[in-house]
Amino acid sequence: MNSLHLYQIAITVLAALMIFQGTKKFIQGKQGQTFLKLFVRIVVWGGMALIALFPDLSNFLAQIIGLQGNINAVIMVGFIFIFLIIFKLLSAIERLEQQLSELTRKDSLEEIKN
Repeated sequence: MNSLHLYQIAITVLAALMIFQGTKKFIQGKQGQTFLKLFVRIVVWGGMALIALFPDLSNFLAQIIGLQGNINAVIMVGFIFIFLIIFKLLSAIERLEQQLSELTRKDSLEEIKN
C-alpha cells in the first residue's frame, strides 16, 4: 500500500467536515436543508474523498470516458474551489431569500394596519 500524501489527507478531512456539516444541518432541520441537498453533498464530497484516497480510480474513469493523463491534484483543487464557491453562493442566496420574505411580510402587515 502506498503512503498517503498531504493533499490526500487534507481533501479527505475537508470532505468529512463538509459531509458532517451538511448532515448536522439536515438533522437539526435548518431552513432550506433538504434530503436532496444532503444527498448531493454526500455524493460530491464523498466522491472527492474517494478520488483523493484512490487516485487510480480517476485514471480508470478517465480511461472509460476517453481522457488520457493523470492530473489528479489539479482537477481536485479545481473541483474543491468550485464546490466551495457554489456552496457559499447557495447559502448567501438562501439568506437573501429569507430576508426578502421577512421584509415583504413586515411590509404587508404594515399596510394592513394602516
